[in-house]
Amino acid sequence: MIIRFAEDSEITDWDQRVITNPDGGNFLQGRVFAELKQATGWKPRYLLIDTLAIMVLEKRVFGLGRIWYIPKGPGIRSVEQLAPLIEPLKHFVTNGQVFAIKIEPELLRTDKNLQALRLLKLQPVLPIQPNFSTVVVDISRDMGTILTELPQTGRYSINRAVKDGVTVQQVRASNTNCKIMYDLLALTAESAQFGIRSYEYYEEYWRRFETAGQGQLFFAMHGGNVVAGVYAIVFGAKSFYKDGASIREREAYGASHLLQWRVMEWAKARGSNIHDLYAVPPFSQIDNKAHKFYGIGLFKRSFNPHVTDYVGCYEITVRPFAHRIWRMVGERLARRLHTRRHRENYY
Repeated sequence: MIIRFAEDSEITDWDQRVITNPDGGNFLQGRVFAELKQATGWKPRYLLIDTLAIMVLEKRVFGLGRIWYIPKGPGIRSVEQLAPLIEPLKHFVTNGQVFAIKIEPELLRTDKNLQALRLLKLQPVLPIQPNFSTVVVDISRDMGTILTELPQTGRYSINRAVKDGVTVQQVRASNTNCKIMYDLLALTAESAQFGIRSYEYYEEYWRRFETAGQGQLFFAMHGGNVVAGVYAIVFGAKSFYKDGASIREREAYGASHLLQWRVMEWAKARGSNIHDLYAVPPFSQIDNKAHKFYGIGLFKRSFNPHVTDYVGCYEITVRPFAHRIWRMVGERLARRLHTRRHRENYY
């Protein structure tokens, strides 16, 4: 097994390399996301293990060394594909002051997979990306057939919105449109009690993915007003409902459903077969009305009632003593200080 950092010429077509990974790739392993995180203090590392392309984010932790974070990766499809990577990764970073490697493989949360990860001596930790539980919609078939087979609530809401005059527009990520979207997102976050980053972060995010031809901002309109917004990303044969928000007062029934449906049509036209609706309660909590994503889960399950649970985030121990300190106090302290200084999440 050959493991090395990618050369500049190989980084040029990095996204295509990620898309050919066994899992089909993920935009969080792509070059746009890597460059975005570089602006927030992370150092992208482009790693090749044989033909597997892995984007690593590296950060120095005072007194401990360096932490590696592989968002939504490495791009494997099974524990059997993951297992041979662990020791080569540990050996590769032994002299680089790396004390731990965070991974987020999209492996289904089954008893078999959880047991296999324990046997690999990986340490389960709090998830970083919110779609460790999600709803996935198969959009590989004809959209008319998909619409017919949607759960009744989703199908009715889409048709009702069309009947009531809701329209959907694709708009540029201009300063004006980004501000409209961010204001909607802030209101939704306040209502649903989840945190968001600064306006500057989202504007940069939306513009970078748009410039790369991977992202698109959508507005649902009713009576000349923006009533809902979505930012979506297509990466290879996958698409993602990255950010979404709507006004509190429901002016038109089903506006958000129609908006999401138009997003899926757009994504399919650009080669997506799978649409990830992102972030719902785990299946075990799906009926818990106290869960912060309960309402969001109801909406997303109107496109597919099935919840997909992944194993979440794990850490590979490289330097045991430093990693133990990180687990006990280091990470909590680093997160707290970073949030206080920069008013945003550490990761």
